[in-house]
Amino acid sequence: MTSRATIDGFLAQRTLALVGVSRSGKKFGNTVLRELSGKGYRVLPVHPEAGEIGNVRCWPSLDALPEEVGGVVVVVPPDQAEKVVEAAAEVGIPRVWLQQGSGSSEVLRRAEERRLEVVDGECILMFAEPAAFFHRAHRWIRGAFGRLPQ
Repeated sequence: MTSRATIDGFLAQRTLALVGVSRSGKKFGNTVLRELSGKGYRVLPVHPEAGEIGNVRCWPSLDALPEEVGGVVVVVPPDQAEKVVEAAAEVGIPRVWLQQGSGSSEVLRRAEERRLEVVDGECILMFAEPAAFFHRAHRWIRGAFGRLPQ
């Protein structure tokens, strides 16, 4: 289980990569891009084919990013997330946030082998402040049932 200290350490990074934005703009990765950018994070989206999505420049891979990032938010299926974890380790990105649906035992094993700090199975929008009403309510409910990371 992810600790609150790991979550706070990830969110303390103000420049983040994001893997999982779509050209349609309708996937959850695009919501993460908009929300984190609106909260003051510098978000560098990674897309293997799109140079720009919604007037935001994209980079084809983590090793093509123009600057150092403190972590990468992963919003892709586990088979793709495995490759992201490998690439993050190769370029020296120390933290990975596996959005719900991105993690698997294999992804976690690879991240652990590479000594990456991992947030798994948590929604970044529940913890990045200020959280929207829906995410605050979800956090409150999980807390009421003792299901928040400690």
